Amino acid sequence: MSRKRCYTIVCILLCLSLLAGCRKGKEPEEGESFICYVNTEDTALVKEKYEMKGENAEEKVQNLLNAMQKEPDSIEYKSVFPEKLKIQDWTLSDKKLEIHFNSTYEKLSATKEVLLKAAVVQTLSQLSEVEYVCFFIENSPLTDNLGKEVGYMRAEDFVQNTGSLLYSYQVGELKLYFANEQGNAMITENISVRYNSNTSIEKLIVEQLLKGPSKEGMYPVIPPETKVLGVSVKDNVCYVNLDEGFLNNTYTIDPKITIYAIVNSIVDGGASSQVQILVNGESDITYMGTVDLSKPLSRDQNLVEEKE
Repeated sequence: MSRKRCYTIVCILLCLSLLAGCRKGKEPEEGESFICYVNTEDTALVKEKYEMKGENAEEKVQNLLNAMQKEPDSIEYKSVFPEKLKIQDWTLSDKKLEIHFNSTYEKLSATKEVLLKAAVVQTLSQLSEVEYVCFFIENSPLTDNLGKEVGYMRAEDFVQNTGSLLYSYQVGELKLYFANEQGNAMITENISVRYNSNTSIEKLIVEQLLKGPSKEGMYPVIPPETKVLGVSVKDNVCYVNLDEGFLNNTYTIDPKITIYAIVNSIVDGGASSQVQILVNGESDITYMGTVDLSKPLSRDQNLVEEKE
């Protein structure tokens, strides 16, 4: 059986069996530091009180990572790091922590990988200096079972209430921008969505834009045959990588409306201040001969149709 198929099956099983977040080990008081370990059955995380060490953010991160890779004193739980899995390097900038693992990461089972991600993100995100965590294997960004970049993860991406599911679903509200009937302005649609708790909000927004609007008088801005190659966030910029189908837009829409419907939707709903749109990984593009995509773009509210 292929790794991708195994990953999918295990994630489904996790939906049915794993408890989310960290169960109680030596339970820390509210506001106290902790480290997440895994129980001996490799089915759930365990939270143990930890005395934070370090005078600055870099020292705290290093000490937490060192502690996570060591085996705890308790025989009831263990490190989420298998013996040969090592951290080769890490960098911290603007509250974004990037961790580079050795190639052993690729040999992790789906269950152990899910637990590792949840434990590391939740443990490191308790630092005020760390808001996002991104994984790399050697120097390559971590990808999911479909080959798409996982991108930056946040603590809230993992359900943390005891008794809920690690791969569970959440309900949220999104404000999306589509084209009006004339194709010369944007109009908004607020929708309710049920989504996997480990899906980034930015990726969710792009997927919903691709589905198109549900109301009359509104028109889609992305061709339905477009494939999303990747959505990631770095340094407050959301990178949206689409295939060449994005350029085959037959809708009668001002090119600016297409581009800024994507930009406005992501900036309004996500944690990014700008959006860089790429086509097959390339940004040296002028969309429809009109919109320069070579640099990240900020939202443009002037293109939104005024309500009567």
